[in-house]
Amino acid sequence: MYDEVKKIWPEIEWIKDENLKESVYKTWDYALEQSVLSAEDLQKIPFTLLIKDCKVTFMEHKQAVVHIAVESAKVMQKFFGEKLPIKMDYLIAGAILIDVGKLLEYVLEDGKAVVGKTGKLLRHPFTGVGLAMRFGVPDEVCHMIATHSKEGDLGKRTIEGIIIHHADFISYEPFKPDTMRF
Repeated sequence: MYDEVKKIWPEIEWIKDENLKESVYKTWDYALEQSVLSAEDLQKIPFTLLIKDCKVTFMEHKQAVVHIAVESAKVMQKFFGEKLPIKMDYLIAGAILIDVGKLLEYVLEDGKAVVGKTGKLLRHPFTGVGLAMRFGVPDEVCHMIATHSKEGDLGKRTIEGIIIHHADFISYEPFKPDTMRF
């Protein structure tokens, strides 16, 4: 399965800390083993079930989030430098892992992804943290998984968590049907 994870996630190699990189690989590998979804399915299914007939795939969205987060962090580092320290390895790992729980949230019915029992009871931020903790992902990264979506709106986010939260929504909100287009 590791080969499949490496194919869909070349961005994992951006992580310099070898232990963190290995934890991210193990988390994704295990999630794929536990899921009814395959790596190939992730290239086809919509990234969200909240937008009817969403054409953007899970992996298109996920990789966009990672790239948006990293590029945003680079710009922030350029302008703010030491005034705003950003842990890039944590940021990259967090961006890659924020939706790993969807592999347990979704099931396939008639070839279409739908929310299954686990997803109805435990949204992906919860299952994602559970998966990541199993493989020793640091609490700072688990925090990003837990707080990247609406579940995190009532708490505080780290600097990296703020960047990832906004990268995620930048890659989600423009596809909502009520988005103004000119």
